[in-house]
Amino acid sequence: MTRPFNTVAIIGVGLVGGSLGRALRAVEEPPHVFGIEPDAAAREWAVANGVVTEAFAPDSPRVDAMLGPGGVDLVVIATPVQATVGWLIRLGTLEYRGVVTDVASTKSAVFQIADMSLSADATFIGGHPMAGSERSGVEASSADMFRGAYYVLTPSPRTDPDIYRRLHSLLNSIGARVIAIRPEQHDEAVAAISHVPHVAASGLTNLAAERADAGEDVLRLAAGGFKDMTRIAAGSPELWTGIVFDNRDAVVRGVRDYTAILERFATLVDCGDSEGVREWLTRAADVRKALPARWVPASELLSVLSVPIIDRPGMVSAVTQAAAKAGCNIEDIEIDHTTEDTAVLRLVLTDEGDAAGLVADLAAQGFSPDFRPLQAEGVDGPGIPA
Repeated sequence: MTRPFNTVAIIGVGLVGGSLGRALRAVEEPPHVFGIEPDAAAREWAVANGVVTEAFAPDSPRVDAMLGPGGVDLVVIATPVQATVGWLIRLGTLEYRGVVTDVASTKSAVFQIADMSLSADATFIGGHPMAGSERSGVEASSADMFRGAYYVLTPSPRTDPDIYRRLHSLLNSIGARVIAIRPEQHDEAVAAISHVPHVAASGLTNLAAERADAGEDVLRLAAGGFKDMTRIAAGSPELWTGIVFDNRDAVVRGVRDYTAILERFATLVDCGDSEGVREWLTRAADVRKALPARWVPASELLSVLSVPIIDRPGMVSAVTQAAAKAGCNIEDIEIDHTTEDTAVLRLVLTDEGDAAGLVADLAAQGFSPDFRPLQAEGVDGPGIPA
């Protein structure tokens, strides 16, 4: 299989950028991976330890060549949102014409800047790997960081199907589980599952610290549960300050909703409602136990969705966004061209989500989807019944 991209430039060779470099260089047919990093020591360490093939300072003339017309095939901006904005503007100024993605934890603002700044010949597909560590820096990077982890992509209706497929294939090759979602939906979701939990962990840590300042010997008693719940509070304050303000509205709503949930629990306890407390805790325990582990589904749990499409921008994103809306996870994707202008889009899906609803949604949009178990692919028979 031909590799999706021959040359990749990673801007920001830290924890995430460095892990991506390591992962890409470990695939069967690795691309040539360039690093762009302001810290000289990080550049030297990254090259010496095989994180990237070569590394350059942002003001190097080589960087302008890589990010200009005829430059690298793919640019990955692995920096905080504010720096990402600056790089998007620079890529537009240099008239870069390849594919651009990012790893920022908020998507709406980045998508708007990319749309305004990049050349019409460039393609931006927002990205957010749902993986990381409380540690930071390229020394903490790992080639296995993305293996089994969800990696969100936010294509637009104008995204070229072939480019989306190539980026999906690249991320799939490093073990990531790729899903597509609209930028605004992404920002609401990560506020609930990532940003508010970080605030909550920091709040618990600050509570214990205040009790310790008041003379209570609580920190000496901190053990497994407390340490597990507050581990993420050790993350970079500078990074998380930026994240919170980049996703300000969704974070504020999430914190207020979380506060209301805690207030309801406090009221139950204050009123002596043991049954209410038990139900509150049981619901949380049931939801937590139902969370999927990092797993690769057995083949009998996989299904194939085949959708005939006209090969034009927006078709792939329409199908993948419908899959995201239905809660279906895409394990793999391919496009089989039947003529110059037509193709069959095939998505391999896990057993998560409302597959029947997905089929109905696509049919309502004018597609003719066919859905069947992976093991039955190529065997005559019905898909999901109406």
